[in-house]
Formats: sequence, structure tokens, C-alpha cells
Amino acid sequence: MIRIQYRLKMGFWPDFNHPQRFTEKLQLYKISYHNPYMPLCVDKYDVRDYVKKKGLDSILNECYGVYENLEDIDWDKLPNQFVMKKTTGGGGLNVVIVVDKKSHDLNKLKQRVHNWTVPRKKVSGGREWAYDGIQKNRVIFEKLIVDDINKERGLDDYKIFCFKGIPFCVQVDSNRQREHHQNYYDTNWNSLGVHCSYSEGELQEKPQNFEAMLKIAGKLSEDFPFVRVDLYNVKGNVIFGELTFYPTSGYGKFHPDSFDFELGEQLDISAFRKN
Repeated sequence: MIRIQYRLKMGFWPDFNHPQRFTEKLQLYKISYHNPYMPLCVDKYDVRDYVKKKGLDSILNECYGVYENLEDIDWDKLPNQFVMKKTTGGGGLNVVIVVDKKSHDLNKLKQRVHNWTVPRKKVSGGREWAYDGIQKNRVIFEKLIVDDINKERGLDDYKIFCFKGIPFCVQVDSNRQREHHQNYYDTNWNSLGVHCSYSEGELQEKPQNFEAMLKIAGKLSEDFPFVRVDLYNVKGNVIFGELTFYPTSGYGKFHPDSFDFELGEQLDISAFRKN
């Protein structure tokens, strides 16, 4: 199934006998690497325990509550602004941003929660092992993070690609609410001239406390051959986003294509690869 999906999405067959591309190796990562921490880390609420275990409580966003049942939510006690997420949602899906609760249709929000929390076995269409078998379908409410300085561009999302606890590069997603852009930088904040799902935008200035972000990413990624550590940085205040083990489920088309091979060189699959 993964071979077929790869062919359909990428336009060519993967080489699993002698994989060189990052996207090829990610498919083997999905199939063969089963770290018990991973199901914990892909859940948007349970991952908070992993972050705390690493001694990084201070970077956690404020949580207003997590619920398995719609009836348990007291909507009146929620602030006027918040973010509502399905705890097992991936790829930026299953997220609702509420800027003004009074202007939202409460019945639609409740319907969304109901759809998210219906008990069902979680099976990943992309065969992503870490998500398979998760049965706790919950919704989490968190503080809405706002960057007052860059209101027009919106909140920048810093996605740090880490291999064995060592940050390699940073994907920055910006201007999501208007014209989504994507830029890649190395760990010295030099532009790599790379993009994947969206076109490049104007180059951003290096964020405050960037070195601290890299240290945080290294700490959170040290237990895995690869994980992308997603962070926010508002006025130098680093806030945890999520941990992503399978970016675009391993079907991202990098431009230039050579970057797929460059990332592939960083991912060592020898410890878990099936012969």
C-alpha cells in the first residue's frame, strides 16, 4: 500500500532496497520504527507529559481543558479566544481557531466536538504507526497565541528537523491566513532556497532566542532517529507546538529535488530497517 501511495503522490516508485531520499526513508520509518514514546508524543494532550519529562514545562502553552465527552464542556467558562483541537489530529487538520467566541455558532462548535470524540479505532491512511490503534478521541482547548508585532503576517511556525537530537534545518511557515509561504534555513539562519508544500516568501529575520529554540528542539528529539519539533516564538518567548514524526506522511515534494537526498543523508535507518 505504501509503495502504491508513494507512486501516486510522488510520481515515481520508491527504492526501498537502497533508499537515498528522505521521503523514501520516512516510509521505512513508518513501517519499522516502533518507539513506545511515539503514540504518547503524537497525542496533542499526552505529549505535554513528555515535554514535562524533559524538564521543559515552561514552554507549554496554557491548556484550558481536555475532554472525551461533549457534555463535560462548560462553554461559558472558556475565554473569548481559544484554539480547539482534536488530540489525535495530524497534518494541521482538526483545528478550530476561535478569535471571538460570541461571533461563533456554538452549535457548530459542539457538532465538531461530537464528530471528533466519537469512539473509533484510529487507523492512519498513510500507515503511520504512531497513530494506529489510538482509541482516545478527545478535544483539547488551549490559549490562542497572538503575535501583536506581526499581526498582518500572522504567527510564524518554526518547524525544526532533528536527527538523533541534532537540529539540521528549520522550516518556517508564515502568512497562513492569507498567502501561505514557506522558507527553509540552516541552523545558522542562512536561507537554503528550499520550499515544499508552499512557495517561498520574503526572508524573515532570525528570531530572538533562536539558539534556545535549537537547544529545546535537541532535547525533545534526542530519543528518536528523526522528529520535527514545531515551536512558536513570540517576543523571544518560546512556546511548544507539537512533535511530528512523518511530515506530509513522507510524500512532500521538495524544490529543489536535491534537498530530498540531502535530508535523506541525515536519517540513519540502519538500526530499525527491515531487510
